[in-house]
Amino acid sequence: MKGIKRKTLIVPIVTWLIILITLFPIFWMFLISIKQRVDIIQFNWSFTPTFKNYVTVFEKYDFIRFILNSLSVVATTTVISIFLGTLAAYGFARFKFKKKENLAFWVLSLRMLPPMAVVIPFFIMGRMLNLLDKQLLLVITYLGFNIPFTIWMMRGFIEDIPESLEESAWIDGCTRWEGFMRIILPSVMPGLAATSIFCFIQSWNEFALAFFLTSFNSRTVPTIVNSFISVLGVLWGEMAAVGVVAILPIIVFTMLVQKHLVKGLTMGAIKG
Repeated sequence: MKGIKRKTLIVPIVTWLIILITLFPIFWMFLISIKQRVDIIQFNWSFTPTFKNYVTVFEKYDFIRFILNSLSVVATTTVISIFLGTLAAYGFARFKFKKKENLAFWVLSLRMLPPMAVVIPFFIMGRMLNLLDKQLLLVITYLGFNIPFTIWMMRGFIEDIPESLEESAWIDGCTRWEGFMRIILPSVMPGLAATSIFCFIQSWNEFALAFFLTSFNSRTVPTIVNSFISVLGVLWGEMAAVGVVAILPIIVFTMLVQKHLVKGLTMGAIKG
């Protein structure tokens, strides 16, 4: 009994400890965002909270434009990636053709490329097509990374669905497309939610490609961080304020699809 009680106490203690360790950087960033520059440098715990850093970011640096650019690029990229990636994943999961696994591995290898390895080719092509500093170029670039990821994620979810369900729909008169829309798509909704969140986060946090392929009009949220490094030093307060605001859309999006996300992350973990 004593062993069971100890385990009962240890589990919640360890859980809360992990939660605190995980959330402490965010809490620390929020504290910095509401401090004066002097309080930040001197590491003062006793200070008068101020939202001056937030006001400066939105008024002086036109932060709202960066947010709108990011939302536009990320939303477009996520929707297209989910649509095309899911269709391709269905093909890999249901059809048989020569060297299918080799092709699937090649698709995955595209996701393994570091952004800095392809930034120069994308820059040259963007200049040739007059797409530099335009959202379309960022969307095309991000699709090259998100679609392979979506294919591999959704392929596993689709393969977990018995083919007999589709065959029953075909017997009832459904076409393959109708079977996909009525049987497969509703069944993999949790997987779609999980995959869309990962695509959203990857596109929202991407810095290197957005920094080199844009200059002013299409700059995204992560690229504004470079503006806070000057000859006077790093503007930690403004940078922390940007960090706090930047994580809000991800939190909101995750909360909206939280119900499906949990199912998607555990889907296929239990058989039988």
